Amino acid sequence: MIARRFLPLLADALAWAAGLQLALLARYEFGLSLRMESGLVPLIVFAVGLQAAFGFVTNLYRARFRYGSLDDVVALWRTVLATAAVLLVVDLLLPGDRVPTGAPLVGGLLALVGMLAVRLLWRLSMDARSRPDERHAARVLLFGAGSAGRHLIKSMLNDPYGKYVPVGVFDDDPQKRGMRFYGVSVLGNRDEIVAQVPRTGATTVVFAVANAEAELVREIRDRATQAGADFLVVPSVAELMDHELNVRDLREPEITDLLGRHQIETDLESIAGYLTGKRVLVTGAGGSIGSELCRQIHQFAPAELMMLDRDESALQAVQLSLDPQASLTDPTLLLASLRDADRLREIFRTRQPQVVFHAGALKHLPLLENNPGEAVKTNIWGTLNLLAAAAEVESFVNISTDKAADPVSVLGYCKRITERLTAYAARQYPGTFLSVRFGNVLGSRGSVFTTFSAQIADGGPVTVTHPDVTRYFMTIQEAVHLVIQAAAIGRDGEALVLEMGEPVRIAEVARQMVALAPEPVEICYTGLRPGEKLDEALFGAGEVDDRPIHPLISHVAVPPLEPSTVTGIDVLAEAPVLTAELAQICYQPAEEQRPAA
Repeated sequence: MIARRFLPLLADALAWAAGLQLALLARYEFGLSLRMESGLVPLIVFAVGLQAAFGFVTNLYRARFRYGSLDDVVALWRTVLATAAVLLVVDLLLPGDRVPTGAPLVGGLLALVGMLAVRLLWRLSMDARSRPDERHAARVLLFGAGSAGRHLIKSMLNDPYGKYVPVGVFDDDPQKRGMRFYGVSVLGNRDEIVAQVPRTGATTVVFAVANAEAELVREIRDRATQAGADFLVVPSVAELMDHELNVRDLREPEITDLLGRHQIETDLESIAGYLTGKRVLVTGAGGSIGSELCRQIHQFAPAELMMLDRDESALQAVQLSLDPQASLTDPTLLLASLRDADRLREIFRTRQPQVVFHAGALKHLPLLENNPGEAVKTNIWGTLNLLAAAAEVESFVNISTDKAADPVSVLGYCKRITERLTAYAARQYPGTFLSVRFGNVLGSRGSVFTTFSAQIADGGPVTVTHPDVTRYFMTIQEAVHLVIQAAAIGRDGEALVLEMGEPVRIAEVARQMVALAPEPVEICYTGLRPGEKLDEALFGAGEVDDRPIHPLISHVAVPPLEPSTVTGIDVLAEAPVLTAELAQICYQPAEEQRPAA
């Protein structure tokens, strides 16, 4: 090991010897006398000694830098420069016959060229040994010559046992055409994928853009399929929060890639300001939104992250996603129901959370249409219990839905009522109380994707209510990013409406999921169900799309609702009667108050 460490010094010593020798030969036109030759020996020995001394000072020979890396080259340049400067000064100060004044400088330059050449050859040799074996690795083409693509190429080429070897890159930027990254050329734009797949012998196309619109993902997938190649994608930006992209991250496309991909720019500093070092409570922590909230909040180092849910298995799952070594005795897990007011008060009294994210709710629209009393108990009364217990918190964020805008369903009525109850609490309590409203979440538990996946696995048919029905969709990561961001900028009592992009036809969702299925699956239409709209709206009547702070977050005023208006609801009434009562309360003007029963 020690001998290997000194091999670079030996190579550099030979470079100095050759460089000084060539400098003198050039100066005297290859006519060196024996006296000159003998006088050169002490100069070479002195130069090598200086090179070694300066090299250890600059860490050149301490195995601190990868051989042939930029850091190695910088340290080498500084060492040779210092050595040549000292040689020149000593040569000028010594009495008697001296070597020519320019010899140390010219010799140093020639020595540096020799040292760099040795390092380049060594680096090329190491890179060649680290390349995957092309006899066994699949040849791949990448779309995207940005940072994600370059990281991926580097990762592939530095794995001798890797499954993939890159043979070309595509990028729509015309300025990148003909460029080479780690020896891999940019072959053209997306239009040339189909032609280049057979020409290069590639069997796989990799979508190497970590932050892209779903439409682009679908187009590149279609071109790869047309060329007969497999299609893989890199994870989204949100999935790569905790590590750098490498070849092990490659995966087959999911429905979230094909329908919602582009990630949101987040003001991390403002978020950290209200989460870092605070005691944070998340209700519904075992659900899709709640669990992702926990994972993202965890990144901001809260003083304590408390996870509350009535589902013990879901609580364990989210806990293990944060810490695989954690146990169920961990006090961060709070097994409780929103319907239990006494239990909630006891939790707030003993644990004193400062920030609350309220994601706990019943959310399945058809079930709640048939069981409105249960929706009232959990979604309305449960929220009311939580608001009462949270009177002293600094921030309270109620997770709402686009179905609260001009609602027509039990779920929509309940969510609109909770927005108004939260607005009432904002007037009564010292902290900031607000709601955040967004649409359907891609991949959330119990969503249309869960239904479609089960139907596809069963061989079909996939049932869609109406060929023209549309919904707004976000990825779970994107929705939670904006929820956390919204809570940092939200004002007391308002509802924040997240930018959802363009609405997506549910029939298109079905087609995309069927396209991923191994066998053909039929799609059939069943008609809209009670409480369903053909198109959802993000804003209700009279609400204005005002975005004073963040370009993707609208601020909407919410009329407060006195809690006594809802405490006397008869949850045992027939479903149509109870639904009508909810609608009446939901649309009741703020100045009207219903007396407590």
